[in-house]
Amino acid sequence: MQTRVAILKDTSKPMMGLHALHVAFRGLPNVEVVAHVDSNPAEIEKKMAATQAKRHYLDFETMLDQEHPDIVVLCSRHPGDHFAPIRAAAEHGCHVFCEKPMTADLREADRIVELVEKHGIKLCVAHPARYSLPYLTMKAMIERGDIGTPVTAYGRGKCDHRGGGEDLMVLGTHILDLQAFLFGEPRSVWADVKTQGRPIAPEDRSKTMEPIGPAAGDDIFACLEFLNGVRGVFESRRGLAGVSQGVVQMGLAVAGTEGMLSMPFNDAAEPVCRLRRSRTSPPLAWGVDYEDVPLVETRATPGAEPLDFSLCGQPDIPSARFFLEANRFAVLDLMESIAENRQPVSNVYTARATLDMICGIYAAALKRRTMTIPLKNRNHPLGS
Repeated sequence: MQTRVAILKDTSKPMMGLHALHVAFRGLPNVEVVAHVDSNPAEIEKKMAATQAKRHYLDFETMLDQEHPDIVVLCSRHPGDHFAPIRAAAEHGCHVFCEKPMTADLREADRIVELVEKHGIKLCVAHPARYSLPYLTMKAMIERGDIGTPVTAYGRGKCDHRGGGEDLMVLGTHILDLQAFLFGEPRSVWADVKTQGRPIAPEDRSKTMEPIGPAAGDDIFACLEFLNGVRGVFESRRGLAGVSQGVVQMGLAVAGTEGMLSMPFNDAAEPVCRLRRSRTSPPLAWGVDYEDVPLVETRATPGAEPLDFSLCGQPDIPSARFFLEANRFAVLDLMESIAENRQPVSNVYTARATLDMICGIYAAALKRRTMTIPLKNRNHPLGS
């Protein structure tokens, strides 16, 4: 049975680099990309060649009415661009593959959950670490006891010129979601968020490079409590030394009673980031030695064409192979979840939980106390 896919990638809205969602379905068997939606018709032949779409539409809802796709791909990295097409897709009974963050507003996230449940659709959010072999290997090693009892997960954003609030929303989304993937949703969060050396106030706002919703702070340190005593740390500081020299600040390391696992998160071709293991027991300050962890891919994609890595580095496709690989397994998971009537591994509920963590960090910092997650107050702590 053929799966009909439509791509919404509106180039009339300039934005920072995308993550190759528009080519995620390329080369898969029994898949037809029936439509490419872009209100900007400039160079449309070139754009459609990239997505391998059959037809071009200027308007998303017109496309839905005429094409009746099974799945739509929402490529915008701006969280405010997602609710309207998700609602339209849901009302047409159409499943969704959506760029992260799903939304910047917990009330809107709740409404998206209601739409998904009401119309019986599946929504997969592009948190690629959940589908990446190194992080899947990390999860398996933790669950197998290879580092003993997990104690603390240390996560960082890119800590570049966006360090603080924007980093939390744009890149912390990955790290927080990954911690929840490894250890389940957290029970509570404590946080210290500063701007220019002082604790943030409710009226503080950071000027952001992209429209990501309310943001504040240039220095964030947060601690999440997971089940079984695991603590998760997230940190982002603006302009840390080394970022401009190609040092990878972003990533996750998990310390256990019998060792540690470390995996950076890089969207550039170099340096090539690898999953590494230390067999040294904590405390980490006493020094650690790392070794590379061999990765063995056991997942199969029967009938699929090999991934075209020559696409890496082209516009809106990161140089690192990681995204093409993870996106393929994400959309395969979405299609299988539809067939099996289950939730995708990265789904509307996990995406909402990640936003609860982000808003929980702000709420904890403003109230100067530990906050229970999920938050009872669904208004954004920084206001709309």
